[in-house]
Amino acid sequence: MLAIGLILNTLGIGLFCWAIFALAVYALPFFVALSLGMMALQSGAGLIGALLVATAGGALTLVLGQVAVAVTRSLALRIAIATAFAVPAAVAGYHAVFAVSYIGVPSLAWRDVFACFGAVCIGVTSWARLMVLAKTNRSSRARWWRTRPNQFLRPHGLADRFPPSSSNRCA
Repeated sequence: MLAIGLILNTLGIGLFCWAIFALAVYALPFFVALSLGMMALQSGAGLIGALLVATAGGALTLVLGQVAVAVTRSLALRIAIATAFAVPAAVAGYHAVFAVSYIGVPSLAWRDVFACFGAVCIGVTSWARLMVLAKTNRSSRARWWRTRPNQFLRPHGLADRFPPSSSNRCA
């Protein structure tokens, strides 16, 4: 029974850590949705209206952020948008790791150290996931002229038998 408890506990902690890393990108849209939902509820929109406003606000924040990162050509603007998404993820990661470390770490100083380390890891993961959208194939499109001019005209295998002459070799 003790072995089953240890295995299930390990699986539960692993699932919790996976969920934190997988959902870290959605921290900013969640905070926006929560804020808009609370504002709508307090202004008299009712429960259904507040849920609709919160869902629309969170989804719009996520979509606009991902589209802005994917479309923007300026690297500085991409980094700024990804950082705007990563900072709330880091704050959420800090609090999640701090709460989990409360279970097994008695020292407050070490809990803070673990929480800061978790915040950095989760923030960097969120930032990296958003920056993946920023990678375009501009580098492969920009190098199309470096290919040999007749490489597509030759059948496969003939290029090895007949090396290109110095006149059509690219530098």
